[in-house]
Amino acid sequence: MDDQCYDLCTKLVSQSYIQQGKQAKLVHQKKIKHLLQHRKLPEDGWTDQTIELLLQELSVMDSNNFPDNCGVGEREARIFSSLVATRHYRFGHGIGRSGEITAIQPKAAGSSVMMKLTNSLMLDVIKISGIQSAASCFIVPMATGMSLSLCMLTFKQSRPNAKYVIWPRIDQKSCIKSMITSGFEPVVIENCIEGDELRTNLTAVIEKIEELDPDNILCVMTTTSCFAPRVPDRLEEISEICKKFDVPHLINNAYGLQCTKCTHLIQQASRKGRVDAFVQSTDKNFMVPVGGSIIAGFDAKLIESISKAYPGRASATPTMDLFITLLSMGSQKYKELLKERKENYQYLASKLSEVASKHGERLLKTHHNAISMGMSLSSIIVKEDKDVTEIGSMLFTRFVSGTRVISNSSTDSTINGLKITNFGAHCDKYNCPYLTAAASIGMTRNDVDTFVTRLDKVLKKYKSSVGSNCDVQSEEEKTTNNIPQGNT
Repeated sequence: MDDQCYDLCTKLVSQSYIQQGKQAKLVHQKKIKHLLQHRKLPEDGWTDQTIELLLQELSVMDSNNFPDNCGVGEREARIFSSLVATRHYRFGHGIGRSGEITAIQPKAAGSSVMMKLTNSLMLDVIKISGIQSAASCFIVPMATGMSLSLCMLTFKQSRPNAKYVIWPRIDQKSCIKSMITSGFEPVVIENCIEGDELRTNLTAVIEKIEELDPDNILCVMTTTSCFAPRVPDRLEEISEICKKFDVPHLINNAYGLQCTKCTHLIQQASRKGRVDAFVQSTDKNFMVPVGGSIIAGFDAKLIESISKAYPGRASATPTMDLFITLLSMGSQKYKELLKERKENYQYLASKLSEVASKHGERLLKTHHNAISMGMSLSSIIVKEDKDVTEIGSMLFTRFVSGTRVISNSSTDSTINGLKITNFGAHCDKYNCPYLTAAASIGMTRNDVDTFVTRLDKVLKKYKSSVGSNCDVQSEEEKTTNNIPQGNT
């Protein structure tokens, strides 16, 4: 309501009461005004009431919500189900136009404001996370793999003869499919085993670039966040190699935005060499439903060209989910969540190490990976009708999700025509079978305690089921076995 409406209200209710209500609404309006002026993440998270007020104000600016609108086009944001309309706060036009995903829609001023604000908030979050030099970003209604494809197809426009992607091996199917589906040929760079860690083979990267000719190489695709024992690629060194050979550098930062070690690597890589774009998931980093990702980079013009390569307008759902979440969270809470994740990583490492020692195993030393960790399964005896990966199934049926058990087999897998040996292990042959777990944003200490308790029970049950003769003795058994026996 405007001032005139409030004045009219005083004819119905005491002026002092109306003034009090007006002042209460001004609190919401001041927050909204501050957001529109500064386009930064608010320090303190907003209440649901303030967020819903803003969403309603924006949605009535879209033509499908105009009281006297007469739509005669083929797409007028008509929504049949009232339940669907409510779910989307009556936004129906999506974001962007047919020519560009970040373009303004004449029919949807409110949706366009939300899209622009969310991209601005996201750039602020990227800088808070540690990538201070980031120049631009935009949200895409596609998960990480398809967004990597969009980046590569954009690179292709300026490198028409390029067909190879230099790819330090990371055993995630979406990475492989992002290259092959886009029509490019992955050139797999096998990792080096250094202690327990799987690290980038820089010599092999250089040799392949020289062998294939830099003009024939579309980009080098590196990875930050990954399952142990693989660790983030040597981004600084690779960025220098890309700069030297004038080859684009694309970083798969899927769930690395929540990890200061990953963001520091990206920041340093951009400072020392070449980084064209880095892609991260919305759901893994911000606890929203699956369906979106953020494409960001250090050259605003390049990021704009990637956005223009997206064909057609797009769903606003991932943008709205992120918009609501960031406003609800605020910068203070986001920083707290990052801090808690670090603490939970250390706690998980400590508790997992205890369980490992109890069963004659050990925590793999992968200090370059600050999200995921691995526990050896070397003492597990596997019978012909048993597979160590059954441990993962046993955990899942006990409501433990997210763990991965790698048996270290030499089986070949084919993904979109690309043959990979021992897929899942990031190398053809690792030192031992292992189990992984990760400390991601939103995890609690209770999650850790529940996991290690159930893991302990599963390992006991599995060992008894296969008749393993290498169970670690209990303290009582050790004491009994150490008692000197009498002469016979």
